[in-house]
This record gives sequence, C-alpha cells and structure tokens, in this order.
Amino acid sequence: MSVHPASADAPTVFVHRADDVDYRHAQSWQLETADRLRAARETSEAQQPLEVLALIQHRPVFTLGAAANGANVLTPLADLAARGAEVIPVDRGGDVTFHGPGQLVAYPILDLHARAIRPVDYVRLLEQTVIDTLATFNLAAERVRGRPGVWVNGAKIAAVGVRVQRGISRHGLALNVDPDLSWFDAIIPCGIADAEVTSMSRLLPTAPTFEAVVTAYRAAFEHRFASRLIEVSDSPLAGVPSEAVLA
Repeated sequence: MSVHPASADAPTVFVHRADDVDYRHAQSWQLETADRLRAARETSEAQQPLEVLALIQHRPVFTLGAAANGANVLTPLADLAARGAEVIPVDRGGDVTFHGPGQLVAYPILDLHARAIRPVDYVRLLEQTVIDTLATFNLAAERVRGRPGVWVNGAKIAAVGVRVQRGISRHGLALNVDPDLSWFDAIIPCGIADAEVTSMSRLLPTAPTFEAVVTAYRAAFEHRFASRLIEVSDSPLAGVPSEAVLA
C-alpha cells in the first residue's frame, strides 16, 4: 500500500457536509452516486470529477451488516422505535452498529479501480484516516488484530464497514466524537461482546467541537488518499425530513 501527499493535479473529491441525515435517504444517495461514478468510468465520460466524500451526522439508527447476527440486537425493536431509532439491514460488511448525533460518519464513494487500491488496503487507509484524526487531538489510537475498526486503550472508538462493487466503494466509517453512548447498550457492537465502546469526549479533558473533528478528518483524508477536497454547497443530503423520504 503506497500513499503520497496530494499534488496540484491530485484527483478532486467533492465533500458533502450535512447533519440530521435520514439513513434511508443517505443509502439511496450512496447507490445513485456510485452508479453515476461507475457509469462515467465505463463509458469513458468521466470528464468531470465524480468522486465524493460525505461527512455527516445521522438521526439515530442501528444498521445490520450483511453478516450480522440478529441476536446481537439486545433490545426489542419496539423499544428502539419508541426512542426514535430504526433497525435497517444494509449491504456493507460487519455486524450491527449504531449511528447518531455526535458521531462523525464518513461515506467515501471512490473509484478504487482507477486508484489501484485493493479493498483490504482501502479498509486500512480508512482506519488510518481515523488514527491520524485522533492524533491531532493527542489521542493514540491503534488497530487490533482480528478486530476491525479503531481502538483507544482497548475500547472501540470507530467502526469501519464497506462495500466495494465493481471497483466503486460505498459505506465507510463512524467515529464517536460525542454521541450518547447509552445507545450502544442496546446491541453487541460489531458482534464483539467483550469490547467497550468509547468516544473522544470521554477520553479528552475537554470535548472537541464537532467541526474541529471534521476539519481534522478532512486533512487526514486528503493526505492519505492523495486528493484535493472541495466542499459542495446545498448538498442533497441536507434538510430532507423523514416523511419526505418515506413518502
């Protein structure tokens, strides 16, 4: 795996920044965006940069990966719904996890084929972007053999789960900045029963602002993926009410 700093001719990745995002809406957006990127590549029409990176906060939701064990959801679905959270099966790797306010979710939709990045190396790069981000706040994070994601002092601070289809990536990672960690009591996170979940706010004497973490993550992503990030105004991920998505 070889990564170099971005140069003046580095590929452009468009950043979509949004909060309070409905999961199903983000799911549809990922599929549509990946299809456009794949079609442009296969028809040699990629004159405009089409790769994107969503940096968002979700409304409370539990997602079940393709290999998830339903028994790892410990709380009845009706009780989760009463708290305002859905449980949604998804096609990424991994088991069950939680997304919600205070958690930075990153969805890179990249052409890994064009970048000559193998899926296993892609996952390592995603983990490294989190490790770099946490280092900005003087948190020493690491990988743990046999346990995906990113860990600090034996507790999981970020989950990683991806899907690569015909060379195009979807899904991504979730970094716990300052979420309500009690949500994780409803599940066995990532199917690992003996692992604690932690957050930046729990580990640091003063919780960082969410935007400070976003800024640090952008810098880490730009470096590790040798890309130039440009923010999109009026992202279609922003401001879509749940009733509009479900209608």
